Amino acid sequence: MGRGKFKSKPTGRRQFSTPEDLAAGTSNRPRTFRKKEEEEEEVEEASEEESEEESDEGSTQKTKGTQGIIEIENPNLVKPKSLKAKDVDVGKTSELSRREREELEKQRAHERYMRLQEQGKTEQARKDLERLALIRQQRADAAKKREEEKAAKEQKKAEARK
Repeated sequence: MGRGKFKSKPTGRRQFSTPEDLAAGTSNRPRTFRKKEEEEEEVEEASEEESEEESDEGSTQKTKGTQGIIEIENPNLVKPKSLKAKDVDVGKTSELSRREREELEKQRAHERYMRLQEQGKTEQARKDLERLALIRQQRADAAKKREEEKAAKEQKKAEARK
């Protein structure tokens, strides 16, 4: 009888430590976990001692290496975009990136151009207005011509009735 696609493997079983094993310290956990736990305990003890020393000394802080000597601001460091409401400085203006600045300049230039366009001060607006005046003149001439033709037609009808 076939077992199908999935076969049970003895290596895939999980082994859980019982509370008794944990209390006795004979659990089946790898040694690396135990080493990490010991290091964490040492770090916690050291931080407790440092916190006691700091409370005695006041507000002096220890700096490692050249950190206290050289003040460097990393331009590649990603700054957090989101700020909490309490951290927001209302008076401070944020610096825009190059792309954002270019985008704003482009929008302002377009708005300025459109304002000049409406006032008829740009070259394209002048050409458009000339074309528009020419088209209005042609339409006015065509309308006058139609009126004359219509009047002439009515006059012919009136003469034909008599």
